[in-house]
Amino acid sequence: MKTSLSAFQDAFAAALQSDEPDTSADWLRALAEQPGFAVYRNTAFKGCVDALRANFPTVERLVGADWMTAAAAAYARHTPPSCPQLIDYGDGFADFLQRFGPAQALPYLAEVARLDRLWLEVFTAAEQPRLMPRALRAVTPQQLAGLHLQPCVAARWHWSGLPAFTLWRCNRDGAELPEPSIWQGEGTLICRWGGAVRWQALSHGGCAFLDACAQGLRLDAASVVALEAEPALDFNELLVALFAAGVFKGDRHD
Repeated sequence: MKTSLSAFQDAFAAALQSDEPDTSADWLRALAEQPGFAVYRNTAFKGCVDALRANFPTVERLVGADWMTAAAAAYARHTPPSCPQLIDYGDGFADFLQRFGPAQALPYLAEVARLDRLWLEVFTAAEQPRLMPRALRAVTPQQLAGLHLQPCVAARWHWSGLPAFTLWRCNRDGAELPEPSIWQGEGTLICRWGGAVRWQALSHGGCAFLDACAQGLRLDAASVVALEAEPALDFNELLVALFAAGVFKGDRHD
C-alpha cells in the first residue's frame, strides 16, 4: 500500500514530536528504529526550545536560562511550529505561561511575554508609509472629525492590569527597576519607524483610542472611546505623541 506524500509528512512530523511515536505502519517503525531518527528528533526539538529562548529574551532575563529552557521544552512538546520560520514561533507562549503551574507565583510573566511577542511582530512587520501631521494642515475641523486614522502594521499596543511595561522595559534595557515600585496597570506602545523599533508608555485612554482606530471608528468616535476609558486624558497631547511615534499609516505622498 502506497503512502501519500501528505500522509507521510503528517506521520513523520507526529513521530518527531512524540517520545513514543505511533509505529503501527511498517515504514514508520523502520524509520523510527534508525539511530539517526532520534538525533534528528532531538535536533528539531532543541531548535524549537532555542527559538523560544531567542524570541522571548525578556522572559528569560526575569526567570533565568534553566527555568526558561524547562518552560520552553514543556511548550514545545505540545505545540509544534506551524511554519518553518522559527522567528514566528511562540504565538501562544504567553497564554501557556498564564496556565503553566511553575509560573503561577509570577503573575506578571505572561504579560511580559506578550510584550516580547509584540516586539517581534513589530520587528518583522512590513514597511508602510506613515501619516505625517503636515498632511492634515488643509483639513477642516469637520473633516478632521470624520477621518479614519489607521494604525500601521508595524505598531502594536497593549494595556495590562499589571506594571508590565516597567518590568519589560527595565529588563529589556538592563536598567534598574524604579524604587519604590508602584504596582498598577500600564500600557505599552511598540512601533518600528525608520528601521528602528522603539517603545514607550501608553495610557489606558491611548490604548483604547488605538483599539477604536483599528476597529475603523472615525476620529470623533474614537476620541470618545478614549475619554471614556480615561476622562482626564489630554487628547491633543496623545495625538502629538502618536504622530511622533509614527503610528498611523499614510499615503505614499504624505
